[in-house]
Amino acid sequence: MIFRSTYPDIDIPDVSLPAFVLAGATALGSKPALIDGPTGRTLTYADLATSVRQVAANLARRGFRKGDVFAIYSPNVLEYAVALHAVATLGGIATTANPLSTPRELALQLNDAQAKYLVTIPELLDHALEAARQTSVKEIFVFGEAAGASPFADLLQGSHAVPAVAIDPRTDLVALPYSSGTTGLPKGVMLTHRNLVANILQTSAVIQAPEGERSIAVLPFYHIYGFTVLLNISLFQGVTIVTMPRFDLELFLKLLQDYGITRANVVPPIVLALAKHPLVARYDLHALQSINSGAAPLDASVEQACGDRLKCFVAQGYGLTETSPVVSTTPVDPARRRGGSAGLLIPNTECKVMDPASGAELGPGELGEVWIRGPQVMTGYLKQPEATAAMLDEDGWLRTGDIGSVDIDGYLHVVDRLKELIKYKGYQVAPAELEGLLLTHPAVADAAVIPCPDVVLKGAVTPDELMAFVNQQVAPYKKVRQLDVVTQIPKSPSGKILRRVLVEQERTRTGS
Repeated sequence: MIFRSTYPDIDIPDVSLPAFVLAGATALGSKPALIDGPTGRTLTYADLATSVRQVAANLARRGFRKGDVFAIYSPNVLEYAVALHAVATLGGIATTANPLSTPRELALQLNDAQAKYLVTIPELLDHALEAARQTSVKEIFVFGEAAGASPFADLLQGSHAVPAVAIDPRTDLVALPYSSGTTGLPKGVMLTHRNLVANILQTSAVIQAPEGERSIAVLPFYHIYGFTVLLNISLFQGVTIVTMPRFDLELFLKLLQDYGITRANVVPPIVLALAKHPLVARYDLHALQSINSGAAPLDASVEQACGDRLKCFVAQGYGLTETSPVVSTTPVDPARRRGGSAGLLIPNTECKVMDPASGAELGPGELGEVWIRGPQVMTGYLKQPEATAAMLDEDGWLRTGDIGSVDIDGYLHVVDRLKELIKYKGYQVAPAELEGLLLTHPAVADAAVIPCPDVVLKGAVTPDELMAFVNQQVAPYKKVRQLDVVTQIPKSPSGKILRRVLVEQERTRTGS
């Protein structure tokens, strides 16, 4: 059966992303739009709107045209929003690159996207220059100053007119993020202005910003979660965003305290730290009202432990790069929270759960592959028609590759990735379930389950004791039969466990 959002549909205007997001910026005037957390440097809403126009005008004078691709290879800085919306104003396409990318990885993305311009920070300029030499990039800009690149500040000079550009929000691309690449090479995800405007409106219909909302941008803007939820939804709602260049727990806690952060959009490893790390007790986090976790499943016990410790609302959402990203989320209402669920489908969104073996549609509570349809679904993968066809069917349904279910109340429950399910004697075992159980043990700091499971300890306990702790709580076919203690669980920047890295490490260790 098809599950539809319990919220009424909303109208999606045919408008460009910057015109939509920044529509109220001038009226907000001197209200801080973005604050650099470590330094306190501030960009007001009025200055943001002016800067976007200045940069757009100067980029056009340098030859930037509609359809050109502009790469942003940078951690979270105030000018990230300026570059993004200036490019979008001209009908250009922003491809956002992971600042941890090596020159080889960056060059692959630049060539695939056919980027003509790039902006970075001084610390990453050497990598950017090395990568650009292998591509058709015409000019490199730098936030700040560094030899070998044009200062981004040069684009903020003068008062030239912004050329009029005809943008079709339904067909013109505005963003080209790359999928995480946890399996295979990353793929360029083609997102239109309408995709992103729709997702901002859909999510804002469920999660509103109260007066005085301050959020923290701890997740990177290059990732679709940071790009849409932390940056563009916040700007659309008139929120003050406090940015961090990279995650550091102590700095994160200090910024939460010092800036009176009211809302934090994070990933499961950060929720786990907030629930268990002793450092948290040193900071006054009373202003924090709500935490939303996404990008990977979060066990209900960790969700509850974090909420109890911080005395704030903690819940989850779900999405993919290919869905701009939000599919479901939980309204900030304790009566409507369902521990461990990914919340309710946002407006204009449909879902069906498919049996991977038979292809049959499943009913409420039945577990299968989650398929999604809605205006936030991508147009496809760049230059990859076969991969697009494998992901999107003729009726617009996107095969997520995630295993989950929808209950009778409309709440989406995501269990794990289809390809990460462990087969044991004909049974399917979801690693996330066993990881959640391990994390409830007071001696476990982190855990990952692969065909040979690994955990990170924070107290004294033996592997045999931990296996017994889990095995007495699960069916026989789910029992943990081998356990290794490691110092750290490898994860992507979005918080996903890199199981393939653990598998490779295990093979190296055993010589298999």
